[in-house]
Amino acid sequence: MDRIDVIPMQLSHLDGVLNLGYRAYDVDAMPYTSWSLSTVAVHWDAQPEACWVAVDGEGLIGFVLGSLSYDEREDWGYLEWIALDERARGKGVASVLVERCCDALFAAGASRIITDVESSNQASAAMMRRNGFTEGVTVTLFVRPNPDKSAPAATHPPRDPARARLRRAARATGTR
Repeated sequence: MDRIDVIPMQLSHLDGVLNLGYRAYDVDAMPYTSWSLSTVAVHWDAQPEACWVAVDGEGLIGFVLGSLSYDEREDWGYLEWIALDERARGKGVASVLVERCCDALFAAGASRIITDVESSNQASAAMMRRNGFTEGVTVTLFVRPNPDKSAPAATHPPRDPARARLRRAARATGTR
């Protein structure tokens, strides 16, 4: 494998980040999971110093996207998205991405950083533990489908929470 560099995300990385995310994330796994251009853009626009990519001689092999302010906690950082191409796994790349993101969020004033890992993703959970994260609040999502209706095919794209936050921020600042 070629040398791997972890560098700040730039505009030229956008397509690679978006495509790797589409390959890495199962947006049907949890109802609040979404992956879109606006998801990437809101992080990169709000906290570019917390957005990093890993590249080798073949191109982009990983990324992390973080931001300051988790929900209403402006003093908490959120490491929200991280993904690796298969050829980068097991080489410590994810740990370097996590460290760069966390360093940037702490430098920006975060008193703590949170992240979430899908419950069946044991490799990611172990990696987060190795990088100083501990389990905090645990929540089990219970779902009860309507027994009288079969699930219809989606007629609209899934709600994008990043886009909703972006719109709220635009309304608060008076821009659109």
